[in-house]
Amino acid sequence: MNIDHDRLFKELIETFFAEFMQAFFPRAYEAIDFTHVRFLQQEVFTDVTAGEKHEVDILVETRLKGEEGLIMVHIEPQSYVQKEFNERMFIYFSRLYEQYRCKILPIAIFTYDQVRDEPDTFTTGFTFLDVLRFRFYKLELKKLPWREYIHSNNPVAAALLSKMGFKDEERVQVKLEFLRMLTRLKLDPARMEMLAGFFESYLKLSQEEEERLNCELGRIDKKEAETIMQITTSWHEKGRMEGLMEGRMEGLKEGRMEGLKEGRMEGLKEGRMEAQKETILKYLSRRFGEQPADLEEKVQKIGDLQILDRILDELFAVDTIEEARAVILGKIAGDLQ
Repeated sequence: MNIDHDRLFKELIETFFAEFMQAFFPRAYEAIDFTHVRFLQQEVFTDVTAGEKHEVDILVETRLKGEEGLIMVHIEPQSYVQKEFNERMFIYFSRLYEQYRCKILPIAIFTYDQVRDEPDTFTTGFTFLDVLRFRFYKLELKKLPWREYIHSNNPVAAALLSKMGFKDEERVQVKLEFLRMLTRLKLDPARMEMLAGFFESYLKLSQEEEERLNCELGRIDKKEAETIMQITTSWHEKGRMEGLMEGRMEGLKEGRMEGLKEGRMEGLKEGRMEAQKETILKYLSRRFGEQPADLEEKVQKIGDLQILDRILDELFAVDTIEEARAVILGKIAGDLQ
């Protein structure tokens, strides 16, 4: 799967610019006046010698506290190893300075998976004269120890856990800590989904790892686990509904409108029931570490969406698998009366 690294980082930093600076460049964060922040359109520069065009990824217009005039913050995410990248940062700086004639803070974010020691300076001169020494901030994500950020309550740090220096056997724990950070952040649903989308673009668990995550959720605080389940359930259902809607839109092109409307309504209802069944069974597995076969069979046979909704609502309040069994069987029995 091809990942649009530039788009993901641009969206993340433009949404949480202050939090990004606070997490990784605290001295600059303390100096910047975040009451004035404006993101500028991408600048395109032509390298006449090489015959190439280069785009500045993220350019921010802001101010420093207690100082007159504007400054620019140039942020350049770099997703692959590039020879003489430090020289490119200087060229960007010089072109931006030529255009804006103001102070410019350059920042490079190295996002690739290799662990390297990238230079943060570009120098040129002679044995008898140092002509230039250009410096920039650098952030080498793979070198960052992820455990040092899990208590920060910083949304950018949460998302970037997926790119930090963890071992393969720590992938499940990293995902768990990301979810725990989300519950503490208490963001609106749109920004939560954006952070989750960023994280999953870089760290997506396998089925076996998801099962291990379910077991880990059963070991943490009950209230915290329930909040995580509610968040992930809403993402799952939203994704399922969007998929159904997209499929039905395709159907509109293939047949008569009236019949398609009827089919779409039936499909949406059926799809939502399947989503609720899957959510109920997944919750049982995550909350109690087991998914009894008899309960799975009974849940799969339920054909009433309202009953499924009521079961899911009441499951969040139970403490044991037996209480969960009583809720499910009770709702089924009530439907038969």
